[in-house]
Amino acid sequence: MTELRQLHSPWLLAVWPGMGHVAMGAGYYLIARLKMTLLAELATRDFFDPEQVDVRNGLILPPQPPRSRLFLREDPAAQHDLLVLLSEAQPPHGRWDFCRRVLEFAKRLGTSRILTLAAIASDMDPEAEPRIFGIATNADCLQELTELGVTAMEDGRISGLNGLVLAAASDAGIPGIGLLGEIPRVFSQFPFPAASLATLRVLTALLQLDVDLTELERQAETVQTQLANLLLNLRQQLGEDESTKTMDEIERTTSDQPARLTNDQRRSIEALFEQARADRSHAFELKNQLDRLGVFGDFEDRFLDLFRASESS
Repeated sequence: MTELRQLHSPWLLAVWPGMGHVAMGAGYYLIARLKMTLLAELATRDFFDPEQVDVRNGLILPPQPPRSRLFLREDPAAQHDLLVLLSEAQPPHGRWDFCRRVLEFAKRLGTSRILTLAAIASDMDPEAEPRIFGIATNADCLQELTELGVTAMEDGRISGLNGLVLAAASDAGIPGIGLLGEIPRVFSQFPFPAASLATLRVLTALLQLDVDLTELERQAETVQTQLANLLLNLRQQLGEDESTKTMDEIERTTSDQPARLTNDQRRSIEALFEQARADRSHAFELKNQLDRLGVFGDFEDRFLDLFRASESS
């Protein structure tokens, strides 16, 4: 706990899985590009009931709850360290208690601001520039967003922990800001890195961080082009008669398929792991490959183990 008390007025970015993978995409990019280190892990077993068990070589393995891991980037100027809380899942029950636990831990670390990211779905064109909407716990924080050109979300609801944790922060007396990146509604279950990129541009301005976003920019452009082409092809296949063919049918047509890796793909993944282990600036390239192959969930623990402090460069 001595190490934790030496943090410099940290800002905590808390991210959970959600539409478009907006928050998680941004969170993973930050910990990779900033070469953040694993600081701590929050206990989550009380909030998740096991639904299945894994079997290995005929033996049942103890069920493991989704993990919530905290990563640290120390500020060279000793002004505001950055903490990123990456959680594998949102709890199905006890969400308010979970938020309060996060905030209790944040206060012990001396956290001075809470940040969240989320998605907001619209009928936007997949190749359009995503808009960013903002929410805040007080007028001063909202003014900061306005000065950065962020549009305040006037009315509506935010489901899940991305909104609840800000309410818990307000109760705990910690200022909070939430950024919502626009995604195409029809592709809401697909990763949409353009929204992660747009939120990171605002977030890094807030944090006064110089982060190279080139890799994410390339990924965003590629995915936007792919989704635009996919949408065009699907519309042509389904026909333009909206009275019988709806966008819901397009979304059903694009459901995920199980991923199978070839031996060459496995060797490529292992080579990228070796590169990222030697230099964590390659970590996002590795994650991009795992996402492209649809197997990141199978390798997530190994990926995050790259950021343990004992392996930091």
